[in-house]
Amino acid sequence: MPQTSLPSAAYADSKPHYDILDGLRGVAALLVVVFHLCEAHATSHFDQLLNHGYLAVDFFFALSGFVIGYAYDDRWGRMTVGGFFKRRLIRLQPMVVLGMAVGAALFYFQDCDMWPVHAVPVWKMLAVMLVGMTLLPVPVSMDVRGWQEMHPLNGPGWSLFYEYCANILYALVVRRFPKWLLGVLVAVSGAALIRFALTSPSGDIIGGGGGPGRGGGEPVAMMTGSVPKDAISLTSVFRRTSTPSFSASAWHSASRSSYVFAP
Repeated sequence: MPQTSLPSAAYADSKPHYDILDGLRGVAALLVVVFHLCEAHATSHFDQLLNHGYLAVDFFFALSGFVIGYAYDDRWGRMTVGGFFKRRLIRLQPMVVLGMAVGAALFYFQDCDMWPVHAVPVWKMLAVMLVGMTLLPVPVSMDVRGWQEMHPLNGPGWSLFYEYCANILYALVVRRFPKWLLGVLVAVSGAALIRFALTSPSGDIIGGGGGPGRGGGEPVAMMTGSVPKDAISLTSVFRRTSTPSFSASAWHSASRSSYVFAP
């Protein structure tokens, strides 16, 4: 796998950079964009041109898990849990804050029949923005857009919410798991995924941005205790960089990605 060494002045403890992973990340990002563009012109997932394109987000979860394990697994002897959280906050939080601020600005200036912004008090929009900057899900009563999203001013924020959840579990618990327990976790997750795929009322395995009891919203796995895809995707971030566990994660990613172009 091609590697690019980062300048030592950038990060003294950086590891070799895998160019192919950046390429795959770019392809997955384009798949998500095209999926949402096609979604706007589809009546259901049955006539969606790029059906199951949302599974590219699962690839992001799996890729993030590999990168976290690769970057931090051998650093715990000289890095504290607090140090790990500080690194992740520096890495993720600035874009979270910026995204919510930009989302609030765009929302405020897009008053129309579809989104009657004039009916939303400014204080409420600002409150949603400030809560969103922490990535805490807002209650239904604060859903200013009406799409039953966890973060109404920046819908994709739900994926970073799960990213943080996974990072916390990794740092506090999962990094200590032996390989056999990681294998059990993968097996249980795979079984739960198969069950959900076979029993999903909507005929797909989409989920993520909505909330419990929010009509029309996507299910939030960690809130409801059900087994939609994002709870299963979270398990893919818990891996070591050793061959057996990476092989399991690669199998998981490949099997999920094979659904992207399925009818």
